[in-house]
Amino acid sequence: MNFQAIYQSLLDGIHAMSWLEIVAALFGAISVICSKQNSIWLYPTGLVSTGIYVYLLSREQFRLYAEATLNAYYFVMSIYGWYHWASRDAQQHTPPVAWATRREWTVTVLIALLGWALFYTLLKNFSNSDVPAADAFVSATACAGMWLLAKRKIENWIVLNVSNLAAIPLLFHKKLVPTALLTIFLFIVAIMGYFSWKKIWEEQTRAING
Repeated sequence: MNFQAIYQSLLDGIHAMSWLEIVAALFGAISVICSKQNSIWLYPTGLVSTGIYVYLLSREQFRLYAEATLNAYYFVMSIYGWYHWASRDAQQHTPPVAWATRREWTVTVLIALLGWALFYTLLKNFSNSDVPAADAFVSATACAGMWLLAKRKIENWIVLNVSNLAAIPLLFHKKLVPTALLTIFLFIVAIMGYFSWKKIWEEQTRAING
């Protein structure tokens, strides 16, 4: 694809974007900033964003059914994560972050691989999706990353960025420009989030060791 075609595709995407997508992208950006700051507000803001995206991405115009399902999963996991965080000991204002164990990495890889296979099979055989492999991969890896996030594992940022990298060209292809730009922003914030959570873990370790 030459530069003129890319530029025209970007213009088409800008013209096609809706206020609903902008609202969803805005709340998604707020949610990931809260996540980087290890703030519980990542969950309520995420619920707004994912709720809108479930509706938006499943429309005939976009046909990103796996990503719509992913956002439904995000919605449920946000409720779970919010409850998991809020139910901690009242004296523990922020739940600790930690590195994933070998068992947790095994679960993460299984979620990604089995999710990819499941999403692809469903999209290929039971939908009119024109990008089943890409849609399935983005959604499966994001599911794995979200599971690690709910468990407060530092590596969630790495897994989520695998999904983000795959999602960016897919979203531009679908002319979802605000969402593609949001995903680029998420990629950058996830890098900072990784180092931020690593620093939090180091501080926790020093506090425990006295």
